Amino acid sequence: MSNHTTSYTLSPDEASATAALGTELARAYPSFNDPVLLRDLPHLAARLPLGVQHFLREFKLADRQGHVVIRGHHFDQDRIGPTPAHWRGRGRPGQEFAEELLLMLYSALLGEPFGWATQQDGHLVHDIFPIRQHENDQLGMGSKELLTWHTEDAFHPYRSDYLILGALRNPDHVPTTLGELDLSSLSAEDIDILFEPRFYIAPDESHLPKNNTITSPEEAARFSTIQRMIDERPLGALLYGSRVDPYMRLDPYFTSVPEEDPEARRAYDALFKVIDAGMREVVADEGDVLFIDNHRAVHGRLPFTARYDGTDRWLKRVCVTADLRRSREMRATADSRLLG
Repeated sequence: MSNHTTSYTLSPDEASATAALGTELARAYPSFNDPVLLRDLPHLAARLPLGVQHFLREFKLADRQGHVVIRGHHFDQDRIGPTPAHWRGRGRPGQEFAEELLLMLYSALLGEPFGWATQQDGHLVHDIFPIRQHENDQLGMGSKELLTWHTEDAFHPYRSDYLILGALRNPDHVPTTLGELDLSSLSAEDIDILFEPRFYIAPDESHLPKNNTITSPEEAARFSTIQRMIDERPLGALLYGSRVDPYMRLDPYFTSVPEEDPEARRAYDALFKVIDAGMREVVADEGDVLFIDNHRAVHGRLPFTARYDGTDRWLKRVCVTADLRRSREMRATADSRLLG
């Protein structure tokens, strides 16, 4: 694993053109629920700076790095307004619609954006900022507790291929933690075990009904798949793909190993130590967009002291899939982008 973060810094002209594109599209499209917008995304993404397009295509096709950053965006702080107290009850689209649209354009260079019916009430672009009642929770909305490193939605077969995190602001320079796999530190025997379905990863709490708004039986039914995963506890592998260059799905906070399988426990402990030893910090400051390969990197967040005065760290998150059809059984219609 390299300790270097590969980045692309927008030139002043590229930054101005990118900001103008976001503003233009925010006037042209009513919301993310507009099917015309979702249809047009690849065409609109072709208007992004060519250097950016090449940079993200190289990130995707090379399939080597766990993360990259694009820096230098102009995110209009006056227009965006204060960091909200909660994502619930906010008018959509908000004043930061132009910035959200930019992340959607980036998603079209990597795949297709999608959301979860069981997360943030089904919005396609998620807010990440501290919420007072969650400050001690293992959620993106936490602050006081270390957000343990993890693969995003590691428990789910249709989890993201990529995550996009756009920093609207980060005045305290709160780091995102990132870790990749150093295979040379694991024994061949442990690698074999980690490729076998001997581990259980529970759904994280952001997908549970208590952290969502449920107003109808139809909305309640969206959580049935999540509940089934909790009840049936299906076992899965932690490594997959190429034996010489594996992908991984890890979420230590929500992982358990059967007590009757000490070999699996040994292999898991070895893997945990390897990832933990290689964790590093990447700060996404205002105007930075962080791209994470959800097969190659785990991520988390260091603790920080939130102020709750409208100036706190505020990120936007978009989940991206390389194959939307893969999740068809969990989407209500073929054109729906929500799983659940």
